[in-house]
Amino acid sequence: MTLTLYTADVVYTGMGLPVADGAVAVSGDVIAAAGPRVQVRAQFPDAPEVRAARVIAPPPVNAHAHLDMTLYPFRPQPYFSWIPDVVVQHRDRRGLDAARLGLRAVQASGAGGLGDIVWSEDVMEFLLREADLPGVAYWEVIDMNPDTAEATFHEAVRRVEAWRRLERPGGMRVGLTPHTPHTVSARLLRLLAAYARAEALPLQIHVAEHPSELELYRTGGGPLAASLARLGAPPHDVVMGRAPDAALTPVRHLADLGVLDARPTLIHMVNTTKDDARAVAQAGCVVVSCPRSNANLECGTFPWATFAAAGAEVALGTDSVASGETLNVHDEVRAAFAVHPNLDARQIIRAAVKGGRRALGLGVPFLRRGETWHPEYIWPDPVA
Repeated sequence: MTLTLYTADVVYTGMGLPVADGAVAVSGDVIAAAGPRVQVRAQFPDAPEVRAARVIAPPPVNAHAHLDMTLYPFRPQPYFSWIPDVVVQHRDRRGLDAARLGLRAVQASGAGGLGDIVWSEDVMEFLLREADLPGVAYWEVIDMNPDTAEATFHEAVRRVEAWRRLERPGGMRVGLTPHTPHTVSARLLRLLAAYARAEALPLQIHVAEHPSELELYRTGGGPLAASLARLGAPPHDVVMGRAPDAALTPVRHLADLGVLDARPTLIHMVNTTKDDARAVAQAGCVVVSCPRSNANLECGTFPWATFAAAGAEVALGTDSVASGETLNVHDEVRAAFAVHPNLDARQIIRAAVKGGRRALGLGVPFLRRGETWHPEYIWPDPVA
């Protein structure tokens, strides 16, 4: 059978670091070799060469999405006003029909896994029973009142325990997502994190998305505080169980509560410090960046180099169509290249594959001798 050499600017075999100017030798549907093009060519000097794409790698993972918001309008505006004007105002569009449509979009994009935030019981049961995609469906918990923390916690546990019985091999698992450290009381955060740690349950938390979050934690005021007050939230010090502090960050708050001990996946992490990055890396938490959503909600730019220097694992996610525009993780890879032009392309490719799979607790497919070759290993060009 004829053997073909597929070449690309970057080849990621799933092991170590991606290689620049790589190749994969394929015979039929079996991989004969993969690695640097010069080495693979030396093994098969007579094989015809095909320039396949800029990237050959296992499929990228969409580590953070909101499928049930797929029928929302796409509306870029500052995060603190986007919450009431878009998320709350259009909540009647959130539900099972949207989740079905969103899942089809994720599958059509060729994603190798999915981390989805789930707001309704019917969507959770749909994903666990029917979604033909590995990943985690995270049940979203929001309760700012410390007086109802125990009741909310016990109800969340009841639901999670029932849903875990619906998990299927190769399908989605159940996880938990305390929405943010400022929309879940400190008392409830402790309970949820301790439960997740004891049960080895996946956690995701939105953290340090917009600069107004830092202002909220440090002063108790600002546009996000005003937005939450209009929605009827309790005073910030009641929710947090502590007074604002000029040195306080959302990450430090989670660390002080012991939440980082449960190794949650932390979403966004744009408005963070070097100390935050070190704390996250030491705790072994994966960070999921959503470049398009961050730009559209005027959050700023994820400090990727800072987290890389600290040794933190980074992944990519699309967020919702209301903030990220599409659920195509390849669009997110393209955006990451545009937003981080000085970052080594291999870091972005590794994050999209291995970082995403580590976030969701999935193994990485290997491109190596004897493994099956799949056409989806040839990515659409990630750079416009």
